[in-house]
Amino acid sequence: MQQQKNRAETVKAVSIAAGGALCTAIAFGPARMGYGLFLPQFRDVFSLSTAHAGLIASSAFVAFLLALLVSAYLVMRYGGRVPVVAGLLAATVGLAMVAGTQGTLIFAIGIILSATSAGLCWSPFNDAVGRAIISEWHGRVLSVVSTGTTFGMAGAGVMALAVALLGWDWRTIWFGFAGLALVCALYHLVVLRQLPETTASSFDRKKFRRLMHRGIRPIYWIAVSFGITNGIYLSFAVNQIDAMGGLAGLQIDGAGAVLFMAFGAGGVAGLWTADVERRIGLRRLVQGIFVCSAASLLLIGLGADIWAGVVVSAALQGLCLMSLSALFSFISQRLYPDISSVSFTAVLCVYALGNVAGPALAGYLAGLSSLMMVFTATAALSLMTGLLFRARYT
Repeated sequence: MQQQKNRAETVKAVSIAAGGALCTAIAFGPARMGYGLFLPQFRDVFSLSTAHAGLIASSAFVAFLLALLVSAYLVMRYGGRVPVVAGLLAATVGLAMVAGTQGTLIFAIGIILSATSAGLCWSPFNDAVGRAIISEWHGRVLSVVSTGTTFGMAGAGVMALAVALLGWDWRTIWFGFAGLALVCALYHLVVLRQLPETTASSFDRKKFRRLMHRGIRPIYWIAVSFGITNGIYLSFAVNQIDAMGGLAGLQIDGAGAVLFMAFGAGGVAGLWTADVERRIGLRRLVQGIFVCSAASLLLIGLGADIWAGVVVSAALQGLCLMSLSALFSFISQRLYPDISSVSFTAVLCVYALGNVAGPALAGYLAGLSSLMMVFTATAALSLMTGLLFRARYT
């Protein structure tokens, strides 16, 4: 009897972990990052000016941020299944709109709708894992779910490189992305139906005060710090490669794809975040991550014209993003098991605010000095964050 129960728990954990990884792969790969990866093709097809491209990108970010808040409400009201399926359906429709339209307005709406999927889909898995999986497996399963992002980014990078170098049709690829999102939505419609029933709850002032507790403040600090530096990296790394003369034998259109492929490959290490944290502790883990972040930023700042420098830099940045994503998820579960999706959403919102502030500040500072100096300064910020991190209550 006990053996059958253990087998059932394992099957349940694997089904949620694998499905969650596929969900985040779609939501953060083609749906969230696809716009930037395929922007060279979009500029040509839809005659996008730099201003228009920036406006669409900003609108997509706002949609992502709003979707995070909507997701938290839906989880409290209905549980994790509704926002996950809604997010995947948004990705399906948005990706298909982009692939099928000839008009700029419909294209922009499709990009913005796709971006909401990342905000809707990710944090609800904290609720699903908390209600359906034994506590000993929470960290590992949430690490797998979070690291799905890296496979999505790497896969989207491979497709973007195939378009840039081999002339593949980007519309066919995006229709494929939409089909994959639909299959994933149907999968979760079935799998998440098996979760224990949830009761609707409200978010009152008492719960809000709990999110301000000193135990989670260090997590907010590292979230905003990495939001700033990672936002700068994703926004300006390709520009820095171009500014330093590019990579030998590769046109600049392919640089972004190579960057994201290496980014995704390095991010696979995030699968073992929870296991590493158990072995060495949270403080050492965070310090190691931010040392890697500093090294990544220095490499892209000083060695953006060297293949090894770019690949290692992107791989380290991917490792940092996926490890911190997993860490944010399971620490939220550990500190607030009853409102883990809401607390995870709060951390993601702080990270997202860093994403907003970082590129804007970097653009201003680059105009006064250079991107090399900006990346050097962000490396110093990462190093300082790691050295100052303290976690006494986690």
